[in-house]
Amino acid sequence: MPDYGHDLTFGSFITPANATPHEVVALAQESEAAGLDLVTFQDHPYQAAFLDTWTLLSYVAARTERVHLSGNVINLPLRPPAVLARAAASLDLLSGGRFELGLGAGGFWDAIEAMGGRRLTPGQAVDALSEAIDVIRGVWDAGNRERFHLNGTYYQVDGAKRGPAPAHDIGIWLGAYKPRMLRLTGGKADGWLPSLPYMQSLDQLAEANAVIDDAATEAGRAPAAVRRLLNLTGRFGAPSDRLLSGPPEQWAEQLAVLTLEYGFSGYILMADDAAAIRTFGEQVAPGVRELVARERSA
Repeated sequence: MPDYGHDLTFGSFITPANATPHEVVALAQESEAAGLDLVTFQDHPYQAAFLDTWTLLSYVAARTERVHLSGNVINLPLRPPAVLARAAASLDLLSGGRFELGLGAGGFWDAIEAMGGRRLTPGQAVDALSEAIDVIRGVWDAGNRERFHLNGTYYQVDGAKRGPAPAHDIGIWLGAYKPRMLRLTGGKADGWLPSLPYMQSLDQLAEANAVIDDAATEAGRAPAAVRRLLNLTGRFGAPSDRLLSGPPEQWAEQLAVLTLEYGFSGYILMADDAAAIRTFGEQVAPGVRELVARERSA
């Protein structure tokens, strides 16, 4: 797979545990202090042990200055897309252009239905997500003075006023694994955001990238229009022959390969440990940037 040439982004993935809310915020601030570019939180509104992710994102935006923020990923079935679009634009405006929209089709349908959401089949959920992207972009199109109408199967907008426009072009990043979701990512999204533990091999990453690239081309888009980001787990320690299990320099070498040979440019560490976040931001990220810049210049 090609190197798509995107600037590198590094972030954290923090559990929004409501038993220790101030520790959650402190880890977000630690991420910023360590030089990371992005702080993300999973979104499971039916999980009673979690803080509400949207409230948390807003609070953390007010307690940080530089980092971008995103759900990883926002649960669409429990958040109506027209309202979500206005909420996203509002947070982007309030934070000075620091919000990105990681978005998911949903999956825990018993829990979603228990919270008042509509149960969908996997295929229906993909179609609903596709409609939702159209709704979100339509609301953000504040320069269009025509009232917004969309008569979808799952979402309808009947003459709504558009706006506000976000402070910057918010990226819509999809958590996607199966072929229909991957094709939707290539056709409409700005980024692909899978989790490495869910992938069986690096070959599977390459195969998924190819599906996204083909779908982008079919939609008249350049494959490079879709940023590739990756949630990571691993261990810092002695050198080993395993992926992301070793010292920071080994991590940097392996992530550089993922950039140069597999097209990834965003790496998000799934960890609730301040020391690991510091190591990732202060040692791994600069190492990856140096290695990639050297190869790109060559």
